[in-house]
Amino acid sequence: MQYLLLCAAILLPESLAFPVHMKLEPWSNVDLEKVKVYLDKFFPLFPKTKSLTLEDRIKEMQRFFHLTVTGTLNTETEETMKLPRCGIPDIAEYQTFPGTPRWKKTHLTYKIVNYTPDLPRRKVDDAIRKALMLWSDVTPLNFQRVQRGRADIEIGFARREHGDGYPFDGRGNTLAHAFAPGEGIGGDVHFDEDEKWSEFNQEVNLFLVAAHEFGHSLGLAHSNVRGALMYPIYSYQNPTTFRLPEDDRRGIQKLYGLDECVMETRRALGSSSFQNTIEEAKNEKESVSTSQRPYKNKTAKYYLQQQQSCMTYRGQN
Repeated sequence: MQYLLLCAAILLPESLAFPVHMKLEPWSNVDLEKVKVYLDKFFPLFPKTKSLTLEDRIKEMQRFFHLTVTGTLNTETEETMKLPRCGIPDIAEYQTFPGTPRWKKTHLTYKIVNYTPDLPRRKVDDAIRKALMLWSDVTPLNFQRVQRGRADIEIGFARREHGDGYPFDGRGNTLAHAFAPGEGIGGDVHFDEDEKWSEFNQEVNLFLVAAHEFGHSLGLAHSNVRGALMYPIYSYQNPTTFRLPEDDRRGIQKLYGLDECVMETRRALGSSSFQNTIEEAKNEKESVSTSQRPYKNKTAKYYLQQQQSCMTYRGQN
């Protein structure tokens, strides 16, 4: 089986994003050979596009990244080409991969094969767990960690060549990669150990990159929607307030549907207020857990009670 390789890099909502300032490769002069290499790697020619000129291909790249479409290498375009990003082609206007690979089951196992020295192990465990929860919260999927044997999603840190045919490139540029659902290496996620992994906003945030990668592990391709988790360029957002954007939610539910238990709660609450109730409930949950005060919002309380029932039903308690 041929697996689709995906790499991590995410751009989160612009109004809330704080870009990580990584050193850009210096280009003293426009190097057309480097431009061609970039375009061949990320915007390759296919039989139906093989007649495109260099100008046309630059325009394609500019449209994907929502730049000013000129067909020339202006400063904006050059700087975008130098940003740390994913190492595979960008698939514009697709939420899922060709052939729509997906897991044929909803109970998936994961295993953390090794750890980065950049963070305490418990911080890595927590980042991975929370990143997976972003996806399980909006689908019928649930994830169980295993310590031994083969897991559906195996997670590890590695440098340079690490045995899968897709070597990392050192600090910056490619941050991580993952494989689409399938047997063997399918679903696995590899993080570049040459990066400086962090819990918050120093260097590269593990939670944010992991969340993006798990989208790939579940079958999502890159999105060209600015603000989507699956957008292919890295930028920081506060992980404690991050919520899965609508574009990603639609994409993953296209593959796996909406949890029946959640759907029952939605019907009971009314679809128009459902999302607001979720946000209110999360705020209520945080404040109640710290102050032990009673819930103010009865609708939010109902949602949380139903959510607890869903987790028990799924075997997550």
